[in-house]
Amino acid sequence: MSGPAKFDWGLRVRAITDLVNDGSYPDRAADELLVKTGDTGEIVNVGMHVESETPVYLVEFAPQLVVGCLEDEIEPV
Repeated sequence: MSGPAKFDWGLRVRAITDLVNDGSYPDRAADELLVKTGDTGEIVNVGMHVESETPVYLVEFAPQLVVGCLEDEIEPV
């Protein structure tokens, strides 16, 4: 999915799939569960993956846990 972001900063969202460490967290095991399906958080930043022109959402699910998510991994609460 490419194009403009459909979610905005400050929006409360829910994970619609388990989110695991893809290597972005070097202090955690590869494929370690970071966020369970149903966990809620808030979008704190919206960026764009340049090559694919895909929106990437930084979601704070807990203090000290900000995870990059794609639109098919989250939904508004």
